[in-house]
Amino acid sequence: MQSVVQSPAVQSHFRAGLIAIVGRPNVGKSTLLNHLVGQKLSITSRKAQTTRHRVAGILNRDRTQFVFVDTPGFQTQHLNALNSALNRSVKQALREIDAVLLVIEAGRLGAPDREVIKLLPAGRPVLAVINKIDRLEDRALLLPLMEKLAAEFAFTAIVPVSAKHGQGLVELTDAIASHLPLRGALYPDDQVTDRDERFFAAELIREKLFRSLGEELPYACSVAIDQFVEDGSLRRIQATIFVDKPGQKAIVIGEGGERLKEIATAARLDMERLFGSKVFLQVWVKVKSGWADDSRALTRFGYEP
Repeated sequence: MQSVVQSPAVQSHFRAGLIAIVGRPNVGKSTLLNHLVGQKLSITSRKAQTTRHRVAGILNRDRTQFVFVDTPGFQTQHLNALNSALNRSVKQALREIDAVLLVIEAGRLGAPDREVIKLLPAGRPVLAVINKIDRLEDRALLLPLMEKLAAEFAFTAIVPVSAKHGQGLVELTDAIASHLPLRGALYPDDQVTDRDERFFAAELIREKLFRSLGEELPYACSVAIDQFVEDGSLRRIQATIFVDKPGQKAIVIGEGGERLKEIATAARLDMERLFGSKVFLQVWVKVKSGWADDSRALTRFGYEP
């Protein structure tokens, strides 16, 4: 069992609240959300900025409803219209929440983390989540790090976890619960997210782009769902991948269409697992130059204004 540094509070009756998961890019926020709710709701990859949309995951446990809100990593560089929209999404989430999980990578508290800390709302519980403790070569370094954070910042709790391996998550939810408001449930107890299947279809295609392509190209891609039809036990989905340049289109399609086929097949299989039905998926690739700085295009792709 992991140690938890926490101020005392008493839990009683039913509690429910919105909990924002925030942090710099690529600290494991989406993996944390997925493991907390026990279902893949937020796409993941080894690349930063995989998450571009807020996604809520709902967990009901011990007379408490936790509504975890995964947010994009806060951007401090390359502030085009897309990254500005992502930052607005983070700030909006922080205005609406009851508590905050600030995710920090074990052993790597740096300037980008401090930029996120500056955004945190006053008067709300903020729990520091030290993630990726499984990567620490020496676990003896963990307690001094927790003590340093406790001395430097007024965190409500400091909880070490490994989101990838599910370590420390019971301690984390225990630490959150007593700081949520006493009130009724915000969502029905059988609902696990605030997003619909159309959203997840686009996200799963985008995840496969991040996992299949090189370091830079995924950031030049976005996905729009053109058609989503439920036909009995079959979902018929048509989607378009938008890229910034003609050369990028050729890379996404690949020789003889092989890469696009691999991306679409991997996305379709994940959709079938998530939706619990067969999926007929058609995917096209089109060029839309400058889409990341085009507010109308961003709205079409589902980014918040």
